[in-house]
Amino acid sequence: MIKPTEKVKAKAAKDTHLSSKTAQYTAQHIQVLHGLEPVRKRPAMYIGSTDSKGLHHLVWEVVDNSVDEALAGFATHVLVTIHQDGSVSVEDDGRGIPVDIMEEQGKSALEVVMTVLHAGGKFGQGLYKVSGGLHGVGVSVVNALSKRCIVRVKRNGHIYQQEYAQGKPLGPVEIVGETKTEVETGTWTRFWPDPAIFKDLRFNFDDIAERLKRLAFLNRGLTTKLVDERDGNEVSFYFDGGVLSFVRYLNRGKIVVNEKPIYISAKIEDIEVEVALQYNETFVENLLAFANNIHTEEGGTHVTGLRSALTNTLNSYARKVSLIKENDPNLTGEDVREGLTCVISVLLHNPEFEGQTKTKLGNSEVQRIVSQVVSDGLSQYLEENPSEARKIILKCLTAARAREAAKHARELVQRKSILESSALPGKLADCSERDPSLCELYLVEGDSAGGSAKQGRDRRFQAILPLRGKILNVEKARLDKILSSEEIRNLITALGTGIGDKFDISKARYHRIIAMCDADVDGSHIKTLLLTFFFRYMPELIERGYLYLAQPPLYRISKGKQVRYAYSDEERDKYLKELGKDAEVQRYKGLGEMNPEQLWETTMNPEKRVLLRVEMQDAAEAARIFETLMGPEVDPRRRFIQAHAKNVRNLDI
Repeated sequence: MIKPTEKVKAKAAKDTHLSSKTAQYTAQHIQVLHGLEPVRKRPAMYIGSTDSKGLHHLVWEVVDNSVDEALAGFATHVLVTIHQDGSVSVEDDGRGIPVDIMEEQGKSALEVVMTVLHAGGKFGQGLYKVSGGLHGVGVSVVNALSKRCIVRVKRNGHIYQQEYAQGKPLGPVEIVGETKTEVETGTWTRFWPDPAIFKDLRFNFDDIAERLKRLAFLNRGLTTKLVDERDGNEVSFYFDGGVLSFVRYLNRGKIVVNEKPIYISAKIEDIEVEVALQYNETFVENLLAFANNIHTEEGGTHVTGLRSALTNTLNSYARKVSLIKENDPNLTGEDVREGLTCVISVLLHNPEFEGQTKTKLGNSEVQRIVSQVVSDGLSQYLEENPSEARKIILKCLTAARAREAAKHARELVQRKSILESSALPGKLADCSERDPSLCELYLVEGDSAGGSAKQGRDRRFQAILPLRGKILNVEKARLDKILSSEEIRNLITALGTGIGDKFDISKARYHRIIAMCDADVDGSHIKTLLLTFFFRYMPELIERGYLYLAQPPLYRISKGKQVRYAYSDEERDKYLKELGKDAEVQRYKGLGEMNPEQLWETTMNPEKRVLLRVEMQDAAEAARIFETLMGPEVDPRRRFIQAHAKNVRNLDI
């Protein structure tokens, strides 16, 4: 028992301990970030990431502001220029950012827009009926994450300019010139991304061009242009057909079911809905959804409304014309979307996007309105075009029969797994680690290389699955045929995720899936076949960053006991020069030529290997490329090869 005096001592000791702890955390440790400091402190909160995707998001933010002027009816041209010094400028012929003084701020409206978060003309009613950049932080975030930024505004016959460094103005707004006419207006923004924020400062011409093309499709009468001063390349886009032109573009080179795309548009409760759709003879859905010109990659309420209306309307019509009998089951959403190419664009006053990067639309009222518009428009089309309607329904019924066959095939695979002593494929050499985040699965071309990989691997965390020859091209097959392929069944079973509507990313047994193929034409083909499979049936593995490509060396250069491995012709020449004359060069034709030690040292050792992570920047463009290169139609593939053959070097393979 503690005595009274000891109690006092104990309390004093406790108070001293608490005092020392609280002294480490006082009001002086509370930091208040002013202006644009929060953006520079946590850039990923505002642009998603600081990699190449985040870098290009800066361009999207400025371009979206210019396109908002087009949506409001005040701009017809948007020019994007990639300059030789690594900066990008965006120019439009809109109204120009206001430059007059804001009484409450005591500053020019231009300075407020560029330096204050949530400042802009898009929050009130009237100026912008619809807008993509409704968060109001876009251009100020670009300014904050740029080492330098210049904005010029044409208004009132003058050209106004203000310059910034890391989001802070270097001086007041000044008049630097006069416009050619009194009515000439517009905004020109040039920014230099801050190397302290972004590791990769290289802008990709094709990515920006694809974005500008898409915006031209979605905005009739808008001309977008991209100029690259680095190599003199330039391209411009103008499409008067809107989303109809977009669907035709996406379906070019394919055998279509309904000859002309179905076009539906209406405006209800100040929400404008525009949809174009057309079926083709492929087995995949290609649906692009936009809200106020923003590509909502994760869909949202507009996509939900579209899909439910499509399924319900086609089922109702099919039963009405007796293509589905009374006791037959309904078509599912999966059935009616097979081979569907569709673009949906909605314009609304107050879009509720999830996060600053705006990948999903959340407005609940949009689902009801889109469903109503699509149901009415599609019903009218089916009634007025019975022959085309019949083709569409028969296409969906064929998909339904294939789905049932795939279901039986899947059940057969599952029953076999339960009955077998081991549910994993016999060729799989699994690892001992059970934490998926630490596990790797190598998909190895051929039994010979598979044997070397099994001997050379680190058994604790590296699993090996040899692939026999080239797997099935899934771009030309339905799921029932895909599941009849032993190699693909083994792959699905090894991964543990399931496939199709049964896919579950949480059950992935490996968080690194590495395709390791020979450095020759056949190896490249196998890699492409694997990429096609993962893109079409397990895209979430790509989105989570689980898919990689191994980079085996092309050459082994040796002289005595000195050995170097070269991954390119340039590296080979460098090592030959380094080792001097009498150095021997071995050109690896395949992984099977390496013994287990060499395979480990060059391609599998985490401390030395080079892995390329597979990323998906633009799902729509990726789908188009896969359809062109791997689809059943020969002519699009031939044209692609003829157009790009000049860009391919002659390789010694």
